Amino acid sequence: MTTHNTATMAEARAAREKLRERENELERLSAEIARERRELPWVRVDKQYTFDTGDGPRTLADLFAGRSQLLIYHIMFGPDWTAACPACTTLADQFDPMLPHLHARDVTFICASHAPIDKLQAYKQQMGWRFPYVSSFRSDYGYDFSASFSEEQQREVAAAVLDQFEGDQAMIETAASCGTDVRGYVTTEGPGLSAFALDDGAVYQTYSTLPYGGLQLGFQHYLNLTPKGGKEGTRLRRHDEY
Repeated sequence: MTTHNTATMAEARAAREKLRERENELERLSAEIARERRELPWVRVDKQYTFDTGDGPRTLADLFAGRSQLLIYHIMFGPDWTAACPACTTLADQFDPMLPHLHARDVTFICASHAPIDKLQAYKQQMGWRFPYVSSFRSDYGYDFSASFSEEQQREVAAAVLDQFEGDQAMIETAASCGTDVRGYVTTEGPGLSAFALDDGAVYQTYSTLPYGGLQLGFQHYLNLTPKGGKEGTRLRRHDEY
């Protein structure tokens, strides 16, 4: 017999209606935050950044691919790593179906990592991804936009947070699955999303979750709707590792 609270259908419906009030409140707050996000000041990007792509070098402006809005999701994948972060990989598995819907709304969506383009192309093929995946390996882009950290920044990050993760077995295993150690995993690369606009030939950064920020996207949202939140203790893995 279940140990969870049980009720009649009428009682459960009343409880759901009470929760629905909170959900509606959350939706209103989310819409309000979205409006405030769009009202943030834009920062003009005058520095020229060049990315390596499967079709050769491209500038940041080129990445818009004829549209006026650009989203770049930063997948943690360091130059010396053998694989990308499994959490970033899990999220990226859900990007391809979004592309036509975003393109129809004047938004280009790509992913970027610090690893060289040959590693990214091989990993993209392994994962079966179709979205554009570019490399910032030969660019200052990652450092300037807090997607990658310089040696000095790594020391600062290590001093601030490294002791929280050293000795954590799950973190040790995650780092090892990327071909690095905990220090390398925690201090060299960061996940997150950056938004840009192309206006009258000029590129502007309009929003960013970096450094060390992210949005709850994809399957994790649906897990929050399940009675147990998914199988407790299941560690995120790449889809071909379950």
